[in-house]
This record gives sequence, structure tokens and C-alpha cells, in this order.
Amino acid sequence: MRVLLAFAFLLAGTAPLAAQSPATDAPSPQTESEPSEVVTEPAPPAAPRTMIGSWEFSNADREKICTVTFQTGRRLEFDQACAGHFPFIREIVGWSQAENDFLRLLDVGGKTVLEFSEVESGIFEAPRVGEGILFIQNPAGLGPAPKTAEQIAGNWTLMLRTGKPICGLTLSNTAVGEEFAVRVQPPCDAVVARFAPTTWQMDRGEVVLRSASGQSWRFEEGEGAKWHRIPETANPILMVRK
Repeated sequence: MRVLLAFAFLLAGTAPLAAQSPATDAPSPQTESEPSEVVTEPAPPAAPRTMIGSWEFSNADREKICTVTFQTGRRLEFDQACAGHFPFIREIVGWSQAENDFLRLLDVGGKTVLEFSEVESGIFEAPRVGEGILFIQNPAGLGPAPKTAEQIAGNWTLMLRTGKPICGLTLSNTAVGEEFAVRVQPPCDAVVARFAPTTWQMDRGEVVLRSASGQSWRFEEGEGAKWHRIPETANPILMVRK
């Protein structure tokens, strides 16, 4: 009897434990999917540079400009302006350029007339006795050509920045050595009278007025067809076409 009671109490104490449902595992946190690796396509190799096509041919100041066209078969052609600027180009009929070598312009017998070295990408230069440094350049990377002496010749007014005229000048096309004659049109301000320009020339796209003593005033082209004296002084002077 005591054994039966003890067994009953044992069952009563364990029943609640049996009724409990087994614990379930907590849901595992959802992991974010890792971004897929971005595959970058390698850039295509640059196309090899070729001389075939039209290039600008000029002197260092770009006051003499024409076009040279490199053709297949190592032939080339200059436009009509080239012969006027550079008479020696009549000798040139072909060209050659080995890899990482000079660009050579050749006569009919294959002799080198000009030998150009590439000083920057797309810019070649060559020395020529009597001409200085000559250039062949890709016209796509160039700005407008500088004004020529023919374009600048004519009547001009020197004035202050306020617009007050201080002298009239005629930049003639009459040669005086390697420059051209200047005719002063009085009345002129004292500063211009003391300077007394007698000649002028174009230099690297700038207008240079020069006195008999060798003193010079230099003007560069600005906006509105106004030429500014450089370096600028306390009383800036402009040159404007009449």
C-alpha cells in the first residue's frame, strides 16, 4: 500500500513536466545577402596614333600657317599657301616615320629635307636654317591662329581705360627692315609723345610698337577687339581700331 502511494505521488510530480511542450530553437537571424562582386570590363586599348590626315604646318609664331596632308603610301601634299610661306617645301614629296623615331619629310630621291621630333603628344618641331623652328601640329588641339600683320595694318586709337582717346596711330605695311612704319596722328598725350613710336611688328600674336631709341610697348588682344598694353600699368592703355 505504501509502495502504491509513493508511486502515485511520483506520477503527480512529473505530470506537469510531461505536459510542457519541448522548447523550440529560436529562429536564426536572417543574414543579408552579400552583394555580388562587380566585374569591371577592362578599357579597350587606345587606337594607335596615325599621321594619316591633315595637320597644321607653321613657323613658331604661327604667322605663317598652311596645311600638310599625310597620305597612305608615304605620300604627302601641301596646300597652296605653303609654297608661298615656305618655298623650300616644293622639294618635299614623301614622308617616313619608324616607331619611336623622327618624322622625316623627304625629297624625290628619299633624302631628308626636314626632320621633326615629337616634343609633345601631337606636336612635332624641326629646326630650319633661315626659318627658325617649324611645327607640325594636330589642328584639333589648337586655338585660333594669331592675327597677321596684314590683318593689323590700318588706323588705330590709343585710349585710356576710361575711353578717353590719347593719340591716333597708323600701322602701315611699309617695311622698315624687319618691321613696319608707324605714323603718329597728333594731338597726342604727353606719355605717347615721349614714347614716339616709329615702327611696329607682330610677335607671338602680340602687337609691338617700338621707338627710335629701342623702347617698346607690347599689346595683347582682349575682348571686344581691344588690345591691352602689357604688362598693365597704373594707367592702362588700350589700342582700338578706328
